[in-house]
Amino acid sequence: MTLFSFLDPKPLSYDEIDYERMPRTYRRIAAHFKLPRIVHVVGTNGKGTTGRFLAQMLRHNGFRVGHYTSPHILRFNERIWIDGGDVQDAILEAYHQKLLSWLDAKEAQALSYFEYTTLLAMAIFCDFCDYVVLEAGLGGEFDATNVFPKILSIVTPIGYDHQDFLGDTIEAIATTKLNSIANNFVLAAQYEASVEVLARQKAQSLHVTMVQPHFDAKTSDMLEAYISSYTNAPFLIDNFKTAFCALTFLGYDITFESFSVAMLQGRHQKILPNVTLDVGHNVMAALALTQSFDGKKVGLIYNCYKDKDYRAILKLLAPIIEEIYVIAIQSPRAVDEALLYETAKEYGLKISSFQAIDPQKEYVVFGSFSVAEAFLKGIK
Repeated sequence: MTLFSFLDPKPLSYDEIDYERMPRTYRRIAAHFKLPRIVHVVGTNGKGTTGRFLAQMLRHNGFRVGHYTSPHILRFNERIWIDGGDVQDAILEAYHQKLLSWLDAKEAQALSYFEYTTLLAMAIFCDFCDYVVLEAGLGGEFDATNVFPKILSIVTPIGYDHQDFLGDTIEAIATTKLNSIANNFVLAAQYEASVEVLARQKAQSLHVTMVQPHFDAKTSDMLEAYISSYTNAPFLIDNFKTAFCALTFLGYDITFESFSVAMLQGRHQKILPNVTLDVGHNVMAALALTQSFDGKKVGLIYNCYKDKDYRAILKLLAPIIEEIYVIAIQSPRAVDEALLYETAKEYGLKISSFQAIDPQKEYVVFGSFSVAEAFLKGIK
């Protein structure tokens, strides 16, 4: 059975998760994995770009580097990045067959979509990489990625998301993410002061080092000047600093004269002169977006899943919204569009269904990876 015919029946989301299945399965087949050095990235927002920045920095130092991220926008291959490009179909298929040979049929069928693809990615990375930057999918402590030993963890900003699985408070959410830490870690700048308190307690309890992206004025100015030539989004600048902090903690540096960044798709990405694509989908991402477009009015091309706090998101975005354009997404998890219209009316915002781009107006595509996918397929 080919990879995609094998994955297609597996749902992308689950009401319940068996947290013992992935550790149990990995323990049984662990002898097949000759692991590279792993940097584990956990948090709520910024995991993708922070990880990609670090992967590119390590590659600049002459290492073969893999980066595992999720979900994808258009092609599954986006999840597995090796030395500057998405994994090739032939490699995916070859390692899928290899992984199936290690698992018994019952195990393979029982693994979730994310669990199986995490094992697949790591099987590939073992043969191609010196370093792997491994992004957690959901949470941290019980995430499928946490079965692999890591040399360093990075904790990106933590906020509210996936409360059904992670808890209803920042403290509960932060605790399950921080519980994935096993040794030294980098703590990114946080929106919530309680996260830093919990992180310091974790470092003390494990007797490990916690470092933060605090630099002297000269280094900070140099970092900001460099990344600002690629983006003016404050959160991306912070993510770049976090990645550089991790790089220096690992004992490496970069030469800015010869280093170049390739931005991760969908992260505050300018895809047309008047269209910015951002796969952010929670309150923290909305706050970052308002900071990036402060003083402007944009058309918001939007939709979301029913478990997202769309009321808080639209309230935060209201100061920068000229009009909301609801784009259809194909997902049973999509929110009832009538609720978006009711919320827009309550906040005094204009709203209509998305039809086309007006070249005279500026737009932001925001809400989820599914929104990005629907938009990109539409403009193609």
